[in-house]
Amino acid sequence: MKIALDPYMHRHLGLPELVKKTAELGYDQIELSPRADFLDWWVMPRAHKQRIAEFKRALRDYGVGLATLQPMYRWASPFEDERQWAMKCWKKAIEVSVEMGCQLMISEFGRGASPERSVGQGAGANTREMCEAAWWRSMEELVPIFEREGITLSVEPHPEDWVETLAPALDIVRVLGSDKVKLSYIAPHTFYYGDDMAAMLRDAAPLLAHVRVADTFNHKASSQLRYIVNPPGSSHIRVHQHLDIGQGEIDWDVFFATLAEIGFDGVLSSCVFAWEERADESSRFMRSEIQRYLNKYAR
Repeated sequence: MKIALDPYMHRHLGLPELVKKTAELGYDQIELSPRADFLDWWVMPRAHKQRIAEFKRALRDYGVGLATLQPMYRWASPFEDERQWAMKCWKKAIEVSVEMGCQLMISEFGRGASPERSVGQGAGANTREMCEAAWWRSMEELVPIFEREGITLSVEPHPEDWVETLAPALDIVRVLGSDKVKLSYIAPHTFYYGDDMAAMLRDAAPLLAHVRVADTFNHKASSQLRYIVNPPGSSHIRVHQHLDIGQGEIDWDVFFATLAEIGFDGVLSSCVFAWEERADESSRFMRSEIQRYLNKYAR
């Protein structure tokens, strides 16, 4: 198993300094989520040759591996010009991943079109069905490239995506049927995924390549008043956190015991966003707690 840090809370650092910081915090793997100087949101990668060389040198110098890269493009947009742009960005990002020697790319199923394009277009412009159809067209282009390059893609359902829950996401990956497309389980999205975390992890086990660790509150608890949003009945609001272990309501004994039961051996990453003012302390705490739970349920 690779235990990685998503260093989003340290994104103000340049890439060489980020690698050094990751090692100092006790991690030997980085999960590189979107950042402006490498794979930025929605646009062509900024990872030019010099920057790639500097990043690779720092990884080598500090003994840190690049566990994952996370592109985020509008591959599920029903607007074909947006989808085609996403394909150009994705293909470049795959080239970057190959150059970096990173064998696992992670992403979300996607929220469809850009918000600016969706406004005023009516309900029919960005339906779940149209987003899914666009995503399948994108996969027809990308899967052969993943298979040719030996890169694995792990996708996650995300609150507000065209697929938010785990069971249909798992079915979609099974139907796709490529051994280079796997599934991610994001612990702080658990209460959107379903009601039985252990059952979901067991069901996903054959396709599970990547899990993210952070705590969250159950937005469905306390008569759905764990969070209060105004005005009442705002059905499209999606609220969750990425907190330190123990600050929310995830049952971490169930989580780690089930990972041990299914023999999970992929990438497990600390993915806390909530505490930029104590980012070092949070990251060190998460590394220690993850190891404590892994040791507790080791088989």
